Amino acid sequence: MEAQRPQFALKCLPSLTDFAFLMPIAFLFGRMEGVQTLLSDGDTGWHIRTGDWIVANRLIPTHDVFSFSKPDGVWYAWEWLSDVLFAGLNNLGGLRAVVLFSVLLLCVTAAVLFRLVLRHCNPVVGVVITMIAAACSSVHWLARPHLFTMLFLVLFFYALERAREGQTRIAGIPFYIVLPVAMVVWTNLHGGFIVGIVMLGIYGCGELLKIAFTADASSRGPAARRSAVYLGTALACLAASLVNPYTYHLHVHLFQYLRDPYASQHIMEFFSLSFHHPVALFFESLLLLSGISVFWYASQGRFTESLLLLLFGHVGLLAARNIPLFAIVSAPLVAAAVQDWLTRLPNLEVAGWLRTAADRFNAIVAKTSETDAMPRWHLISFAGFAVVAALLFAPHPPKGFRSEYDPKSYPAGAIEFLRHDLSARVFTNDVWGDYLIWRLYPGSKVFVDGRSDFYGSDFENNYIDVLNVKYDWEKILGRFGVDTILLPPSAPLSGALKETSRWRVVYDDGVAVIFRSAQKTSGKLAPVSLLGDGAGRDRRVTKTTAGDQAITDNIKKT
Repeated sequence: MEAQRPQFALKCLPSLTDFAFLMPIAFLFGRMEGVQTLLSDGDTGWHIRTGDWIVANRLIPTHDVFSFSKPDGVWYAWEWLSDVLFAGLNNLGGLRAVVLFSVLLLCVTAAVLFRLVLRHCNPVVGVVITMIAAACSSVHWLARPHLFTMLFLVLFFYALERAREGQTRIAGIPFYIVLPVAMVVWTNLHGGFIVGIVMLGIYGCGELLKIAFTADASSRGPAARRSAVYLGTALACLAASLVNPYTYHLHVHLFQYLRDPYASQHIMEFFSLSFHHPVALFFESLLLLSGISVFWYASQGRFTESLLLLLFGHVGLLAARNIPLFAIVSAPLVAAAVQDWLTRLPNLEVAGWLRTAADRFNAIVAKTSETDAMPRWHLISFAGFAVVAALLFAPHPPKGFRSEYDPKSYPAGAIEFLRHDLSARVFTNDVWGDYLIWRLYPGSKVFVDGRSDFYGSDFENNYIDVLNVKYDWEKILGRFGVDTILLPPSAPLSGALKETSRWRVVYDDGVAVIFRSAQKTSGKLAPVSLLGDGAGRDRRVTKTTAGDQAITDNIKKT
């Protein structure tokens, strides 16, 4: 009986897995802006409304339903399954349910990542590396479908690492069957599914490099067989990804989008991370360790790890939105390298104090590993998540737990004014266009929103010309019959509109200004038809990643 009591008490205590699970909660509500971070992008709103449309019509849309500028234009709503889930959650519990589910996705991703890292190192190194990776990934923590890609990436990585260790079955089923089935789900949740196929290809190419560079002829046969399995699974996953409402057209759409330079030139989340950003220190640390690890792995003939670190490090440097992918992939590989270095350090020709410190550290780690390996009930994880849920659904939640778009950043007051005339053709920026869809659809449609892949670079360039008050801005607005303009007071176009008699201020609350055409305010506005075939009926599709728009600096403090 006495022996059972300490065992029972130990199972109730938190483990390092609990710590990893609660990491995103600690970051979000302790060092970031809580719910406002997750809702700092307006795309969540149009994703929910897309899900509402799908449920109401029992169809996957192929043409636009939200805009008056490209009515019935070809649209790939390829995050449709995520949209349906978000819409269902919103119908059950409003934005609070959507936010809570997003927090859960982040927590589960962090916990699974820690368990993957732990396969390669001791718990102390594992939790430190996981914390650095979580801090890096927080640059793109938004309540959007890309959270599914983060989760599926770490699950695919976990399955591949198990397979490489000889554990090729998942719940008794070979991994090369499980992964293609999972790919069908991933493809319909988010366009990041291509990352899983690329990862499988890298595993196959890594084995081919072993064949090319190994001096041991007896190891070439097994490497060739492993390569065939990985590459075959990659092809199976590629075939599985065709099981989506748009079949191969989705892949063409994705390829066209990646080739278009518009996103990297105009959309903030596609920019490289500023190294003045608070996350930069964590990103730099992981990059440095990854760079050293590349050479370490290559020197041991482990080319798969080197290829993974090189490729994902490259895409992380290209765009801030890719940093979470780099963080997930690099964390277990860097942890394995660090673990090996710490193990070898006491036997190296280094300063005595350093060898002594390494010995003591390794001794502490051994005891920690033994304790942390004991089974737990993870009650602290359930309790922590339950507290977040209770605060989100409280009648008067604290500021960081209020599930609403920040009224200081979004035109909440102006929306009530616009409700009086839902027929108005409103021009606003893309982020506020998302918000208009969230608040006013289906009564009102928008000029532009965050679906940059749908609108295409030609349209988007005209939109930017209007925002920047280029010489032909009035002509562009006239082509689309715009009679109302909604902008922040600080926008360059707001200043220009105040200087002309052709537009009048009808609303101004300090957050948003509404301008109406002088003709409309005097009741003389005649219907304006769209000019030319491309003024609203352009069916060309040149972009993808529906809704991925404008990641701002999510982390104010780290």
